[in-house]
Amino acid sequence: MVAVSVEALFRDVFLPRYPEDARSDLGLARLTDANPAKNPHIYAQFDDAARIFVELAPTALGVATLYIDFSDASVLRLGAALTPAARERLREREELFNFVVHGAFYVGACIVKNHGATWQVRRPLWESLVRLTSRAGEGDLPVFHWWLKSLADDATASLGDRYRAHVEVPCARPEDLPIIAAPEGRSFPRLSKLRYDVFYKYLKAHLPEVKDVGEAFPSPERFTDFEFAHLDFALVGGGRMLLVYGPNKDGLHAFWLTKEGFEKSAFWPADKFPAPVLKVKGDKLEVILSRDDQLLSFELLWWGP
Repeated sequence: MVAVSVEALFRDVFLPRYPEDARSDLGLARLTDANPAKNPHIYAQFDDAARIFVELAPTALGVATLYIDFSDASVLRLGAALTPAARERLREREELFNFVVHGAFYVGACIVKNHGATWQVRRPLWESLVRLTSRAGEGDLPVFHWWLKSLADDATASLGDRYRAHVEVPCARPEDLPIIAAPEGRSFPRLSKLRYDVFYKYLKAHLPEVKDVGEAFPSPERFTDFEFAHLDFALVGGGRMLLVYGPNKDGLHAFWLTKEGFEKSAFWPADKFPAPVLKVKGDKLEVILSRDDQLLSFELLWWGP
């Protein structure tokens, strides 16, 4: 079978539905405010489309337990259900266009409802953006394009991944997490003897407040497979999370643990030399690495992606 790319999906399913003027200059259409008078009837159309999606999505995807309830968690469940097979079933029934368009309004409605965002109307309406202000700054989120990118066969992130990275993480309240331990006076020497039992004993010796790494932490077998060169440790967020990070032959791995254990992880592919580096800089983390001999540097918030 021929792989379905983002470009092919957009060209074959969506572009024919665009008005002629928008199709002739997509860049301009995506920049132009299509509701400068703030007509409330347009926003009401968005709400109606989101409600239609709530009613039809579980049946359309064949997942009765999808629980589409305008919560952040519902977007993550939805993302997991958007498989290539589900996409092809919708396409065969000629339902993919309506499903994605209504789904874009649903995801936008979740951001508006749960995080105080506002709609930025575009023409056609499904190109509308969601303006979100968070501690990471202000940005316009292209929810329709999240859908397109998540439905391609070569998708690098699911709909849920994008929602988590661009909505949940910037809007998170990690300051409400219980403090594991105060960072002051804590010393975390580098761990170079990389076996799971040694790692576990290290935690017990240096941070006994973490009672368990949690069920979702890599298993002993998986931990061995990483073949870490070493691991470093840092209490971040005033001691609310323990950051565990280190390089292997493929790149840089990081794990975040709360007082209850494993919370999340991240991986950045990188050249083996120079070795990738992660620095704790106050409320932010800086990752420095080389990829295809090009030096890259970027920041993320202390509670991770």
